[in-house]
Amino acid sequence: MTCQTYCLFVLSVIMIYFGHFGNSFNIVQLQDDIDKLQADFNSSHSDVADGGPIFTDKLVNWTERNEKRIILSQILSLYLEMFKNSDKSKAHIRHISEELCTLKNNLSDGLNKMKNLKDLAKLQMSDLKIQRKAVHELFSVLQKLVETPTSSKRKRSQFQRRHKC
Repeated sequence: MTCQTYCLFVLSVIMIYFGHFGNSFNIVQLQDDIDKLQADFNSSHSDVADGGPIFTDKLVNWTERNEKRIILSQILSLYLEMFKNSDKSKAHIRHISEELCTLKNNLSDGLNKMKNLKDLAKLQMSDLKIQRKAVHELFSVLQKLVETPTSSKRKRSQFQRRHKC
């Protein structure tokens, strides 16, 4: 997959999942802008293929719509971070940044969920106070786990398999 196709694919997936293919979005104009951006970044350089894709391979494991919103919101944040220090005097960079900002405004739920995941990753589980709090919440967490729709579906299907005639 060429870098141009790759960038357009990722942005298209983001925009499809967040319902941004309305009248205000012009995919052809964005394609032209991405072409110019790729020239700016020299993205046809041979090292671009080294190590494989950085985003699209991560999307494969996220299958549910709400899950994809989480990972896509994080990918979108990374693009916005990349554009933060770009030359906004160039119209194509400004246009892509504006489209990404519009999408980000529609993603507050995905961004908040990603922040929660990052906060969990930062917890120092060796800290005694954190351990006490975790133990205090253990029963509630397990209740939530048992209540999830996927676990109840799994239990039903396991029950049906065991009790077939």
